[in-house]
Parts: sequence; C-alpha cells; structure tokens
Amino acid sequence: MMTFSSEDYLILVAYFVLVLVIGFVASRKQSSTTGFLLAGRTLTLPLFVMTLVSSWYGGILGVGEFSYLYGISNWIVQGLPYYLFAILFAFLLAGRIRATSLHTIPEHLGATYDAKTALLGAGLTFLLTSPAPYILMIGILLQVVLGWSLTVCLIVGTVVTTAYLFTGGFRADVYTDMVEFVVMFLGFGIAVPYAFIELGGFSFVSENVPPSHLTWHGGNSWQFIAVWFLIALWTLVDPAFHQRCYAARDEKTARNGILLSIPFWFLFDALTAATGLYARAAMPEIADPVMAFPLFAELLLPPVLKGLFFAGMLATVMSTLNTMTFISGTTLGHDILGRLTPGLAKGNNGTRIGLLVTAVVGIVLCLLVPSVIGLWYVIGTTIIPGLLIPVVTGYFPRLRLSAPFAFATMLSGWLVSTAWLLAGWSGSFADTEAYPLGIEPMFPGLVAAGVVWVAGRLR
Repeated sequence: MMTFSSEDYLILVAYFVLVLVIGFVASRKQSSTTGFLLAGRTLTLPLFVMTLVSSWYGGILGVGEFSYLYGISNWIVQGLPYYLFAILFAFLLAGRIRATSLHTIPEHLGATYDAKTALLGAGLTFLLTSPAPYILMIGILLQVVLGWSLTVCLIVGTVVTTAYLFTGGFRADVYTDMVEFVVMFLGFGIAVPYAFIELGGFSFVSENVPPSHLTWHGGNSWQFIAVWFLIALWTLVDPAFHQRCYAARDEKTARNGILLSIPFWFLFDALTAATGLYARAAMPEIADPVMAFPLFAELLLPPVLKGLFFAGMLATVMSTLNTMTFISGTTLGHDILGRLTPGLAKGNNGTRIGLLVTAVVGIVLCLLVPSVIGLWYVIGTTIIPGLLIPVVTGYFPRLRLSAPFAFATMLSGWLVSTAWLLAGWSGSFADTEAYPLGIEPMFPGLVAAGVVWVAGRLR
C-alpha cells in the first residue's frame, strides 16, 4: 500500500462522488428499450468526441506496462495503427452505420444475414467486449490506494463503476464519460510537466533508459509488431465505435466525431508515453511493470498532484469499464437472451441480467488471467478473425455473402485462431516460438476466414 495524504484521499473521494452523482442523475427512468440502449440517437459532436475518446482509452496500466518494457514502441503498436483504422472507419463505415436503424452489431448481422449468424456474432461480441482487463486495472488501483485484497477490490471497483448502468443505461454511460474525459487529461497533463521540471528533459530520459526504448520496434520481432498491428483491426469491429455511431445525431456527426477524436488520442498517447519513459528512467528495476505508473507517482509526485494523477488513471479505466460492461451486458441480455428467451428479456430486464452476468464473468477472468496485456492479446487474437469480415462486408452490398457462408466465415476465423492459440499455449502470451510453425494464432484465423469468404464470393 502506498502513502497518500489526506488531500489525496479527499481528491479521490470527490472524484468518485462526482461520477456517481452524475451517473445517477443521468439515470432518469427510460421509457423504452431504445432509450435505454441508445438514449434516442441524440449524441451531439462534442458529446460524441468526449465519450468516444474516453471509452476507447481504458488500458492505462497496460500502457504503462508496455511503455516501461518497450519504450516508444508503445506508440507504434498501441497508437499508430489505431489512428489509421479509425480514419478508415470514419470514411468507410461511420456514415453507413448511422444510416441504419439498429442498436448493436448482432442486430446488424441478423438484418444482413440470418438469426444463426446473429447469435454466433452475439457470442463473439460478448467475449470481445469483456470488461475483464479494466476490472483488473480498477482492482489493482484500488488495492494500491486502500490496501485491501485484490478480490475485494475487484468486486468493489466493479460495483461502484457500473451501479448506475442498471438504471440509466447508455445515458448514464455517456454522461459519466464526460467527467472522465476531463479528469484523465488533467491527471497526466499535470504529471508530465512536473517530471520535466524535477528530473529534466530528453537528455535525462535518453541517458537512463535502454537504447532499444528509443527505437520504433523496442527490441521486438517484426511478427510481434505485426500481431499488435492486426489486433488494431479491433477498431473496425469494436462495438463501442458502432454503438456511438448508431447513437450519433446524424451521419456527419458520426464521421467527423471519429476524425476529431484522433488528435485527442494522439495527445493522450504522447502524455502516457512520456510518463512511461520517465518511469523507466527513474526506476530502472521494478518487480511488476504493470505498476510503473503508480510507483512513479509514489516516487515523484507531491500531495494533491498524486491524488490528481491517480484520479486521472481511475478515470481512464472507469470510462472504458462502464462502456464495455454496458455493451457486453446489452449483447448478452438484448441479443442473446432476447433471442433465446424473449419472456425473460422483456423490456430492459435482459440487459440488466446481462450486466450482472458480465460483471461476474469479468471478475472470474481477472483471477484466471491476471495480466492486462495478456487479456487483450487472448481476446483480440481469437475473436477478431471471426468477426472482422462478416461485420465489415455486411455494410457493403457488393461484398456480402450468403447467410451460410457468412456463418462459416465467422466460425472458421474464430475456431482456427482459438485452436492455434490452445495448441501453442505455454502460459505466457505472444510466445511465438510455442505456436505451430512459429506463427501467431491471428494469422491462420484471418486466412481461414478469408478463404471461406472468397469461396462464398465465387459461389
């Protein structure tokens, strides 16, 4: 447990109270399922940008871990490809998505293909949007602050950051994201200048980090870099992107909102990368790199600034945690239970059941795979090959498949990548040498899905 002043605790308590108040104030009783899921499709441009920026950038401890281990390569693998795919999404998909009258990706699959494809897609979407990585991060941060056991902190963090979703739905998610957008930039926007003043500029960093930390690859193999680039394909099938576009005021808002979000992501990436480099330079040997940011704050930041920095980390995680929990719960309750047991899922009951199950499953996953980057890797490398082609081509009539081939494409991409991962599972993620033929699981999964799609197009 780290040392916090009374001022630090006061800042953190004030932050939690503010989020909870706004979450429950925004939780006005919704009159319909559409209102609960999308709040009437009225996201204005500023609201769209703030909720998309904050909800897409939740892995702050994972970013700290990656920056500490690999330096500016973090920006290459965790930043650049996401900007590129976000631009692609904005110009190719955003307008088409908003032009539909849908709520979720499984609804899109059902309308484009058939119920069987929609159900499989719902299952994969549920896994893809698992809030487990963010539950783990909020648990770790609370453990640092409070000194409680990790299991207790996982439960408390999940309850506090998702309680208002049960009454407010999408509206509560969006309005709390507004607060978290401001706080996350405030926390890191204060820490980096302070480190510059106290420790020095680029010369201090370059003299105290391994040379590979200042190279684009960070000492990693090309295949390692390529896999993380492919994991950025997550952007094209990310349910949060689709959900925000469905809820945008119009097609122009959806497209421009994504384009305007990119500079904010770039700025925040610059702040986190600089913080990670300063952490490595000031603390060359720490036992657990996932603690790079919290330990750096403990080493350098004085009272008040430390509280603001921890609030910034919590805001970054919470904004994504509540979004992913809501989408995952919606997928389970609205798209799976709603299809299989319509009576149980009547109105918003299914989504609320889904929220509860999602939270429990997320906590269990955290205990089974207690690594942020490991959770990202396992989820992304197995699920993306299944969803990518059917979801994206479904918005383009000339590229669509017949329903049986769409289902086969989705199933083959998911099964092949999952089987490849299990065949080479060695207990550590991204251990390329352990996989069959030394090939990362995502590659054969994408190839399998692509082969089935080509066969479907030829038919």
